[in-house]
Amino acid sequence: MLIVQKFGGTSVGDLDRIQNVAQRVARTKAAGNDVVVVVSAMSGETNKLIGYAEHFSKNPRREDMDMLLSSGERVTAALLSIALNEMGHPAVSMSGRKAGIVTDEVHTKARIEVIDPSAMQNELQKGKIVVVAGFQGVTPEGNVTTLGRGGSDLSAVAIAGALGADLCEIYTDVPGIFTTDPRIEPKAKKLEKISYDEMLELASLGAKVLQNRSVELAKKLDVNLVTRSSFSEEEGTLITKEENIMEKPLVSGIALDKNQARVSLMGVKDRPGIASDIFNALAEANVNVDMIIQNKAHNGKTNIDFTVPKTDLSDAKNVVAKFVDNNEVEAESYNEAICKVSVVGVGMKSHSGVAAKAFSTMAKENININMISTSEIKISMVIDEKYGELAVRSLHSAYELDK
Repeated sequence: MLIVQKFGGTSVGDLDRIQNVAQRVARTKAAGNDVVVVVSAMSGETNKLIGYAEHFSKNPRREDMDMLLSSGERVTAALLSIALNEMGHPAVSMSGRKAGIVTDEVHTKARIEVIDPSAMQNELQKGKIVVVAGFQGVTPEGNVTTLGRGGSDLSAVAIAGALGADLCEIYTDVPGIFTTDPRIEPKAKKLEKISYDEMLELASLGAKVLQNRSVELAKKLDVNLVTRSSFSEEEGTLITKEENIMEKPLVSGIALDKNQARVSLMGVKDRPGIASDIFNALAEANVNVDMIIQNKAHNGKTNIDFTVPKTDLSDAKNVVAKFVDNNEVEAESYNEAICKVSVVGVGMKSHSGVAAKAFSTMAKENININMISTSEIKISMVIDEKYGELAVRSLHSAYELDK
């Protein structure tokens, strides 16, 4: 088998943990598998590097940030390769560039466009363990890029797809995917299997175990993903096609996303194309818009409310300011004291009353719902941030996920 193993920041948090990872990788190799390992920076390293940059500038060039931040993963890759070689397991470390990862040119949030796996394949054919620095690639012109927070997951899935790997294992500090965050609800249960679509919803809705872009790519490339703990031998959670799951639960999980901000535009000029202009401008600024509500105001004008990640709020404010300056928006306001709680499950497709139960559960707890969005397998509600954890526990109990 060809197995891609990805180890996150806490898994490689210090030298002892890197040694522990080396032993686990060595066991996988000794079992007769070909192994490619993708690593993150040691925990805290990325924040430390950001702090260094902020010492000199509050708004550094993104190209410089990519050069800086990509170094953390290269350090880990080199150290793990050194450890494996010292243990008698031939290994080679590679940067994203050496591994053939080519991205677009959006610095700090790049997307992988193509991978040339030949360098990795050459080393695998020699019987070596290949250790790749995650989270990074290069533009066609050779400029270093990074893939955004959690981008090492994306690197691992893309590499697994490019190599036609049998399995992609994502090692973290938790043993798998739970019905909700066990730190919020201790009664949360670990799931044995979950579909790509459910995991995609949970990941995009704030479940921190896997990055949503990596799940999206796994579905597209048909890569079987397993997420498991690097600190135990416990079986993890398999993320796979829906048809590979026999019993489809009504609700699989409850997600909480605190990285949300609400943007309210009042007195928007009511002309054809105004919404298109606003959201195209946000898209061009790489602002990720989630929920949108539009309603008629007085004097023939409209109000538009939408949510963005808090991390994108500064860019969103810059875009909105231009429409205010052009007198196309009378006033704007921002609210960062909100969160999004979501109910996810493929079983919703064939059952009624799921939304009604969510809304009545909120009502029982006197939690006001500010915005709602739904899909075939999801119900999301924006509420005041202070009620987020209460909402998660109440919904987890209402759908009997602790049973």
